[in-house]
Amino acid sequence: MREISVPVQYPQDPEENLTDVITTNAAQRPNLIVLSRPGADGWVDVDSQQFLAEVTAVAKGLIATGIQVGDRVGLLSKTRYEWTLIDFAIWFAGAVTVPIYETSSAEQIRWIASDSGATAVVVETPAHLQTLTGLRSDLPGLKHLLTIENGAVAELGTAGRGVADAVLEERRRSAKSDSVATIVYTSGTTGRPKGCELTHGNFIWLSRSAIQILDEVVHEQASTLLFLPLAHVFARYVQILSMVCGSRLGHSPSVANLLDDLASFKPTYLLAVPRVFEKIYNGAEAKAQSEHKGWIFARAARTAIAYSRVQDAGGAGPWLRAKHALYDRLVYSKLRTATGDRLYGTVSGGAPLGDRLGHFFRGAGIPVIEGWGLTETTAPVSVNTLKKNKIGTVGRPLPGMTVRLAPDDELEIKGVGVLHGYFNNPGANQSALHNGWLSTGDLGAIDADGYITITGRKKDILITAGGKNVVPAVLEDQLNAHPLISQCIVVGDQRPFVGALITLDREMLPTWLTNRGKPELRMSEATTDPDVLAELQKAVDSANAQVSKAESIRKFAVLDTDFTEASGHLTPKLSLKRAVVMKDFAGAVDELYHQSQG
Repeated sequence: MREISVPVQYPQDPEENLTDVITTNAAQRPNLIVLSRPGADGWVDVDSQQFLAEVTAVAKGLIATGIQVGDRVGLLSKTRYEWTLIDFAIWFAGAVTVPIYETSSAEQIRWIASDSGATAVVVETPAHLQTLTGLRSDLPGLKHLLTIENGAVAELGTAGRGVADAVLEERRRSAKSDSVATIVYTSGTTGRPKGCELTHGNFIWLSRSAIQILDEVVHEQASTLLFLPLAHVFARYVQILSMVCGSRLGHSPSVANLLDDLASFKPTYLLAVPRVFEKIYNGAEAKAQSEHKGWIFARAARTAIAYSRVQDAGGAGPWLRAKHALYDRLVYSKLRTATGDRLYGTVSGGAPLGDRLGHFFRGAGIPVIEGWGLTETTAPVSVNTLKKNKIGTVGRPLPGMTVRLAPDDELEIKGVGVLHGYFNNPGANQSALHNGWLSTGDLGAIDADGYITITGRKKDILITAGGKNVVPAVLEDQLNAHPLISQCIVVGDQRPFVGALITLDREMLPTWLTNRGKPELRMSEATTDPDVLAELQKAVDSANAQVSKAESIRKFAVLDTDFTEASGHLTPKLSLKRAVVMKDFAGAVDELYHQSQG
C-alpha cells in the first residue's frame, strides 16, 4: 500500500481554541477531578472549577504585567503542576507559549528566546533566572522574567486583581482554531532547533481523534502521570488530551522518584519512550539475577513473549496458559504492582520499541501500544490500539490524518496535526512542506491493512565503500536494548565495512559485574575486560542476525565515556546527534578501520 487516509469523524469549529476546553469542563462538569498535585500528605485533587479559577487568576496577572495578544512567552521548567497551569494561562491571555527544556544550555536558551522573540520567560528556579539574567544583553525584546520557585504564580494572582473579567474574556476569545498556540523547537539533531508553529486546532482535533480510537485507554475515568518533559511535544499533547477527555492528570518532575509516584498516584495509562521500557526490563532482570533468580526471570520472559505472540493466532494452549499463570504470580504481578497495579495500557513513542519488548510487556499484562509522530505533527500521526495491536508497527493513522509513501519510501503526511509552519524560517517551510504535505524524513512501509512500519531515517542512511545502503536504526535499536549498553552509533559511510562505537551503561555495569562474581571495575577497565567484550560480541551477533551479511557490524569499539545530553551528543529527548558524535569521535572511528588494515 502506498497511501492510507482515515477521515475525521467529529465536527470542527473554526472559532474554538484551547481555552474553551477549560471553560467547558468547568461549566458542564464542575466537580470533575482534572488534576492532582503533590501535597504534604499525598496527592491533592483539583477539580475543573478550581483549575479554571487558578488559570484565570494567573492569566490576569500576565495581562497586568504587560503581555499582549500574540506575544511569545517562554516557559522553562521541569514537568510540574505549575507548567500546565501557566501554559493554559498564557493562552487565556491571548499569548503563545514557547517551551524550553529545563536542561537546556545557556546558548540553547538564548537561541530559542531570541529566535522566537519572547517578551517574557517564566522559569522554574533561581538558577534558571540567573542564566536568563546573564543573557538579557543578547535579548533586547525580553521584558519580563518570573520564577516559579520565587512565587511567580502568587505574584501574578495578586498583580491581576484589577483586570476585569471582560478584558480577560476578550483576550481569551482572540485566538481561533487556526491561531498559533505554541512554538515548539525541535531537538536540533542536525543544526539549530527549528520552531514549529502548532495551532489550537492541531491540539484539539488531534486529541479528539485519539479519544475516538483509544476509548479503552483515554476516557473520563482514566488517569495518567506525566514524567516526560512537558517541553517535548509528546508530553504536551497528552496534557491537552487529558483535559479534552476529562481524565485525571498528575506530574512527576524527577525520574528518580518515579516508582514511588507511580505507586501512590496509580495511573491507568502512561506514555513513555522506549528507553524507559528498556530500563524497567533490564532493572527487573538484574534484580532477579542478584537474588539468584535469574533463571526464573529468563523463563518468565520467554513465556510472556510466547504468550503474547499466540494472542494474534487463536490464543495459548493449556500448557502455555499454566506456565503463564505460574510466572504471573512469581514475576509479572510484581512488575504491575511497581507501576501502581492499575495500568491497562501504555503508549510508547519517540523511537522504535522493538518486537521483543512489545511482546514481553503485553505478555506480562502491561500492554504497550506503539505510535509514531513528530514535533511537526503535534506528536501522534499513527498509533496501535488495545483492540488491534500489531506489534512491530506504529499502527494506523489517527482520524483526520493521511500518510503516503514517496517514491524513495519517505513517509509524507497531510492532516489535522500538521504544523502551521516553521516560525521565522521560510527555508525550512520550502524544504519540508509541499502543497499541504509534510516530508517527515522517516523511511517506512504501509501494509495491506494500513499499518505503518518505520524502517529508519532518510538522512541517517550509510553507504559503504562497496555501495551497500545501510539503515543504522535496525542495528542500533537492537543494541541499545542490551542491559550493558548505554548508547550505540553504527558507522561505515564510505568505509569498507560496517562498524560501531558502543558506550557502557554506568548504572547497570556494577550490577552486571556483581551478578557474574566479578570485582568492581573502573569504566576504562571495563572497556577492555574480556568478559564484557564477550557479552557485547553476543549482543552484536544478535543484532547482526536481523540484517544481511553486508550490513552487519564487523568490528566495534567500546568508549570509556558516554553520549549524554550534557556532553552535547544527545538531544533532550535522547536522540543521537549523529553529526556531533562523528565529529567528536572521528579519531575512534578512524582507529576502528586503521586496526582492521593493520
